[in-house]
Amino acid sequence: MSAPAPGGLHWRPRTYLLLAVGAALAAAGVVLRDPTPLYLALVLLLAPVAAAFAAPRRDPVVRLAWGENGPLDEIRVEGAVTPPEGIAPEDLEVSVARPPGLGGPSAAATRVEGGAVRFEGRWSTDAPAITPVAPPHVVWRDPAGLVERAVALDAADLTVVRYPPELTRLRLVRLDRTTVLPGEIRSRRIGASGEFFGVREAVAGDPARRVNWWASARRGRLLANEYALERAGDVVVFVDLRPTSLGREADERLLGIERATALGVADSFVAAKARVGIALFGEFLDAVPLSTGRDQRLRIRAALASARRAHVGGPSERGGVALRRFFPPGTTTILVSPLVDEAADPLVPHLTRRGYPVVVLSPSPVALLPRGAALAPEDEALADRLARLLRRAELAGTWQFAPVVDWTDAGSLGGFVEFLRRPSPRRSS
Repeated sequence: MSAPAPGGLHWRPRTYLLLAVGAALAAAGVVLRDPTPLYLALVLLLAPVAAAFAAPRRDPVVRLAWGENGPLDEIRVEGAVTPPEGIAPEDLEVSVARPPGLGGPSAAATRVEGGAVRFEGRWSTDAPAITPVAPPHVVWRDPAGLVERAVALDAADLTVVRYPPELTRLRLVRLDRTTVLPGEIRSRRIGASGEFFGVREAVAGDPARRVNWWASARRGRLLANEYALERAGDVVVFVDLRPTSLGREADERLLGIERATALGVADSFVAAKARVGIALFGEFLDAVPLSTGRDQRLRIRAALASARRAHVGGPSERGGVALRRFFPPGTTTILVSPLVDEAADPLVPHLTRRGYPVVVLSPSPVALLPRGAALAPEDEALADRLARLLRRAELAGTWQFAPVVDWTDAGSLGGFVEFLRRPSPRRSS
């Protein structure tokens, strides 16, 4: 499929073939002095001109409505392209390419229905991911396929996010608050649920004694008191973007898992009114400072969606020192890192020595390791068992500084969630 540049009308390859045949017929008619080839040549030479006159005078702008849904291991992208008045949907060619890293058909299926071109793509993923979906490629073409014109889209970008559903239970985890929140006023009056924090919208289930009647009378709607113990604490999600010794392909797959997991953890804690920050450590450290609310969730999503694996990894000590520039010591830190080269350049000790309580969530690279020649089932099971034992031995050195959850099943994070809800000195996997 040709890809015309934006603006203007473009001839398709078949048009040049048609013109060449028309010119040959015209030359044959002149040489043979026969009017029949001349008549045929006239039709072939005028067809592109007629198609150009039938084309829109300017680049049309179509409306795109699309979205995505589906379970963890399936991504369904559906949408409709609606042309402006005067353009038939049958004249639009819409193609939606499969995003990189997903399995399934190379393009979405399309059909014309209800005055619009509807498309549906069904793709699969075997691991959590943040995947941007490229906007549809839309081109207007005449019914004969001789000329085409680029079409502009009026739509927002689409990003597909998949992470294990167990992360939604993280909002039940209680975190220790280490710093005074902006606007917080320490009160001498202690309520039934702790120290008074502020006033919020009343919700169903609030008892009458919690309603702030003075504030409700001034604002004209029911407002309730909020106490400090009802709020979650502060948490930093530290994502290790340094390259590993596994190679570029494995690093990219691990990067997709790390980014999606970090977003799922951040979304869950933000929904629980916690202040959440993001630290992205490659060669240097970039951070999204602590905050909460919908705007913070959008900032975190944008930062993680644009995060890339660093070409050169910075020293671990730099990560611990730089973290002090953005987050106060004592803030709960969730480190998302494969810990492949942790023995050579340990990161966790530098974070704990600077006062950050760390919990490590480590996506296991065992499933990403290249396999050798075909093995018998019993030999393959033995090799997998040895790889997992070697992995646990490599993580043993990190356990003396912080608890480590070795994430072996990409589709589930139940062990990590249960560990945060009921922290235990035992090793989790």
